[in-house]
Amino acid sequence: MIKGKILIIDDDPGIRDACFHVLTRSGYEVEMAAEAYEGLQILEQYDFDIVLLDLKMPGVNGLEILEKIKETDPLTEVIIITAYGSIETVVEAMRKGASDFLQKPFNPDELKISVEKAFRRRKLALENIYLKNTLAEKEGKNIIVGISQTIKQIINMARLVAQTDSTVLITGESGTGKGLLARKIHEMSPRASGPFVAVDCGTLVPTLFESELFGHVKGAFTGATEHKIGKFELANGGTIFFDEIGNISIEIQAKLLKAVEDKEISPVGGHRVSKVDVRIVAATNKDLEEEIKKGGFRQDLFYRLNVVSIHIPPLRERREDIPVLARYFLKKFAKKYRKKILDFEEEVLKTLSQYAWPGNVRELENTIERLVIFANDALITLSDLHLAGFKPKKESFFPDDLPLEEIEKRYILHIFQKYGGNKTKTAQILRIDRKTLREKLRRWGLA
Repeated sequence: MIKGKILIIDDDPGIRDACFHVLTRSGYEVEMAAEAYEGLQILEQYDFDIVLLDLKMPGVNGLEILEKIKETDPLTEVIIITAYGSIETVVEAMRKGASDFLQKPFNPDELKISVEKAFRRRKLALENIYLKNTLAEKEGKNIIVGISQTIKQIINMARLVAQTDSTVLITGESGTGKGLLARKIHEMSPRASGPFVAVDCGTLVPTLFESELFGHVKGAFTGATEHKIGKFELANGGTIFFDEIGNISIEIQAKLLKAVEDKEISPVGGHRVSKVDVRIVAATNKDLEEEIKKGGFRQDLFYRLNVVSIHIPPLRERREDIPVLARYFLKKFAKKYRKKILDFEEEVLKTLSQYAWPGNVRELENTIERLVIFANDALITLSDLHLAGFKPKKESFFPDDLPLEEIEKRYILHIFQKYGGNKTKTAQILRIDRKTLREKLRRWGLA
């Protein structure tokens, strides 16, 4: 997995090559420029996290290049390389926005330490800006928090599909935020002013499910003492969301299919047929295609629901989102409990990021709430973690009770991420062809 992108601007080929080899072996993607204006042209076309800049190059004042880099992107970290600079020059470079400097000759460890510190500063600055923007949104508005490429793609897909009336099927493990995404799709749609009605398919009593969906007339069954409006009718003009739709019985699936196809409903015990104008979004933590093979889910209903499919990966597969989510929940609960807690110690974030989070975002949110309740200082420390009862077991890559298909999925994704999403290299390591790999990634919503 690529840690970040670095540009080296230096006229000395020995320095360029040495830095390139050290940094690429450390997991960074590195570009090189032999002179300043070539470097500026590259910066105009691509974004970089860090620039290594030589202050002394033929016919160029390195401080001017530094100013242009910071004008283009103030968050780009610039590390000055110099064999000639006096203390005054270095001070001036730092004043103009450089974050560090390396005096030639420097060793590989000095280079790696300086780059790692710069990369952490850059990442923290981006996270803070993201949080400021999201927290500035209206109170109560649904916010999807994350900086991973996966989350960005999911938000973009949601934004595009929200402008249509297409049925959406959201898949993912429990606690990943499927319900939150469903609400976000509704909020971004032309139906935003209409109702959003959620149906929890996992908690409703099967015998009353039909009544919940379509309503009933007085006297339709024992206990029906008055007329009741169903969820479909309540959602008219808006969105109806079926959470964990894989839990409903085959019998109810048949009636739901008709409502989905015809957008017509009839209350239990009644003969009146009503047209409803609803957008349907469904979510499940089950593999519905496997359920179809077992006879537990109707294939025709699946095709009706799976017009647009969005998969939310578990938190363990997008660990870069963990610090951002943790800080988001910290601000949320610090405000709720009126505590002046500003941040986490770095070791705390490291510990949180290394945990597998089987309960996903929901488990992380509950953990941060407990931490805020027990913490008393401005920074949350490792001792606060223990006080709040957070004692993560060492993560097992392949737990004993893991199905074979999940073991295969985890191993393939491990290799895929290790080689930075390079499909050709991943297929070579796994000894399968690219088409097979592509099909597996597509099935897991990662193509």
